[in-house]
Amino acid sequence: MESRGMVRKRIIIEGIVQGVGFRPFVYRVAREQGLTGWVLNDSRGVLIEVEGEGTALNRFLDDLREKLPPLASISRLDIMDIPPVGENDFVIRASSGEASKTAQISPDTFVCADCLRELFDPQDRRYRYPFINCTNCGPRFTIVTDIPYDRPNTTMAGFPMCAPCREEYDDPGNRRFHAQPNACPACGPRMTLLDADGREVAATDPVAEGIRLLRAGRIVAVKGLGGFHLAVDAANESAVADLRRRKERDEKPFAIMAADTAKAAALAAIGPAERQLLEGVERPIVLLRQKKGHGLSPLVAPRNNFFGLMLPYTPLHHLLLEGNFEALVMTSANVSDEPIVYEDGEALSRLHGIADYYLTHNRRIHTRTDDSIVRVMADRPVVLRRSRGYVPRGVFLPSEQPSVLAVGAELKNAVCLTQGNRAYLSQHIGDLKNLEVLDSLARNVEYFSAILELKPQIVAHDLHPDYLSTRYAEDLPGGMERVSVQHHHAHLASCLAEHRTTGEVIGIIFDGIGYGADGHIWGGEFLVGGYADCRRAGHFMNTPMPGGDAATREPYRMALSYLHQAYGEDLPLLPVLGRIPAQDRKLLVQMIEKGINAPLASSCGRLFDAVASMAGIRDRVNYEGQAALELEQAIDREDGGCYPFFLITEGESLVFDHRPLVRAVAEAVQAGDPTGLISARFHNSLVEMIRQVCVNLRLETRLERVVLSGGVFQNRYLTERSVRVLEGEGFKVLTHSLVPPNDGGLALGQAVIAGHRVAMGMG
Repeated sequence: MESRGMVRKRIIIEGIVQGVGFRPFVYRVAREQGLTGWVLNDSRGVLIEVEGEGTALNRFLDDLREKLPPLASISRLDIMDIPPVGENDFVIRASSGEASKTAQISPDTFVCADCLRELFDPQDRRYRYPFINCTNCGPRFTIVTDIPYDRPNTTMAGFPMCAPCREEYDDPGNRRFHAQPNACPACGPRMTLLDADGREVAATDPVAEGIRLLRAGRIVAVKGLGGFHLAVDAANESAVADLRRRKERDEKPFAIMAADTAKAAALAAIGPAERQLLEGVERPIVLLRQKKGHGLSPLVAPRNNFFGLMLPYTPLHHLLLEGNFEALVMTSANVSDEPIVYEDGEALSRLHGIADYYLTHNRRIHTRTDDSIVRVMADRPVVLRRSRGYVPRGVFLPSEQPSVLAVGAELKNAVCLTQGNRAYLSQHIGDLKNLEVLDSLARNVEYFSAILELKPQIVAHDLHPDYLSTRYAEDLPGGMERVSVQHHHAHLASCLAEHRTTGEVIGIIFDGIGYGADGHIWGGEFLVGGYADCRRAGHFMNTPMPGGDAATREPYRMALSYLHQAYGEDLPLLPVLGRIPAQDRKLLVQMIEKGINAPLASSCGRLFDAVASMAGIRDRVNYEGQAALELEQAIDREDGGCYPFFLITEGESLVFDHRPLVRAVAEAVQAGDPTGLISARFHNSLVEMIRQVCVNLRLETRLERVVLSGGVFQNRYLTERSVRVLEGEGFKVLTHSLVPPNDGGLALGQAVIAGHRVAMGMG
């Protein structure tokens, strides 16, 4: 690089560089170095032409890389020499939308410290204004309608700025320079309080009145960044009980929000990694172990040792928590299995009979987005639901590939689009159990396709022919090449893609159910392969699921099935069998023996259910994974024992024969062993089985890398112990962090598999 004379460079920057104060940052740095030229937003990101003496340009480039604004990140930086033109100044030019649309939109971000100080400063003109924001914070993804990210392409387009706001917006030295949601009480959105029938409640301060209603035990629907929350005082047992009854949510834990980390620490144990997550820019819901005497209603998280806790991330949240609540329940506003409510009209209809009041506002939400959920495993964050705060950040792939649309799984659905070497996972959409969720999937496909200006020629979907996502893929316009992807192969590829790695690996893929290549239900799989292809090297022994889907809701059915498989007709005298009426037990045994409505499954999740029921933890579940979660939480971590099992060879497959384990669990129950001991030894048995499987497959394949994926690996004990044991055997273990191990990450795997197959001519 030159050090003398005038030099001019064109710089193309991609990444999260729009709506995060990047242009004023460039403007200030250029002026500090005495450089001339210009900067603008375009549809790829930011374009700069800068001119000056070589040493000053070097310092400018160093600052560009090392002193980014808080919310900015650079994924690509291209620099080229061009002829000097001899300008006299450095300016910020108007945005250009001519280039192909590859600009990355910033996720919605929590209110920054500067805005928070102004929010509570009586002398500030935005004192107690619930929509305060600047270039370092505020709504982004949920209000963007198109790119470049400029005010006309957001839902703030209908709020013309007043003179003081416009002055801030136009001043490159102001932290609100080109802050697209910039507003104040004189020109911006306003809050409104409505009663249960949608009539406006006369209130000088709707937020203060909302606080009063929450203190009185009312259920208030609060419009946030990506949708409505249903809020109640988390310490008011009657209010929480009312919310459970009205929302038809018997036991699934509610998310809660505490005013700050100090208040959160009074409720739950917070380690350094959890604190970093709570206070980080994403502001997810973090799973934290409850403290005794926390003071909240036990109905917030029944039969659960953890809280899903988050800190305030909007000015409105901070104002509400001024009410000195220990915590507020802030659960997604919907009826079970429906998408989160985000439009005012649908809130009044779909939440009628649930909410007593609506604390809403007139800034439209363009894209609904739930809160993200994260837990810490082995001192690393693992995203369990990837949504607000993380979306729409791109996931970088190991290489470029054709553009693919992947439509995800049936449960925990999210879609994915790829562009070059990037994959864009949508926010959590939900379980595809009804047309409303399917409509939300279709809207997200249209939105991401439009905002990225993509017309994928390939669509990837699950093998299952009856999934709504599969039917959606089949109904897409002609001309798109369809690629069906086996569920567990997609899990393996998702983890590989997150790590930007290639080649073959051993895949230990454990979940509830997924459609197998042989037409049976899979869920306890030992795979060997990579992106383009993989083979099933082994699996759990197939076991009947009496009643099909009913067996996922009623674990006692699986307990009976595993016991019948282990003992035949001579079933042991166990409490779980006594809890099944004799006539029902007879009918279920007939279903198992005759194969009537009892599909075979190699499912790890169903084995968890069976052991939970045998151990007396739970015979029926109210939400997915409840029995397994409660079994994990019962573990006696001091017990290092395990139960026997067999690994047998059937043809070319290694099969986990769990019958000795099931008999050992039954004997432990009969002997009156503590539930914690049974849980620990069951988990330890699975870890030892994983170790033996991986050692055997390494001897066969010489592979040293192991992927752990699937919903079962949300289990902290199982995951951490498996990683430790496998690393002790010399394996390199790949686990999830930024992409969910559950079906929420499946679309990423589908997308990269389809991309590789088409690129290789495999189709």
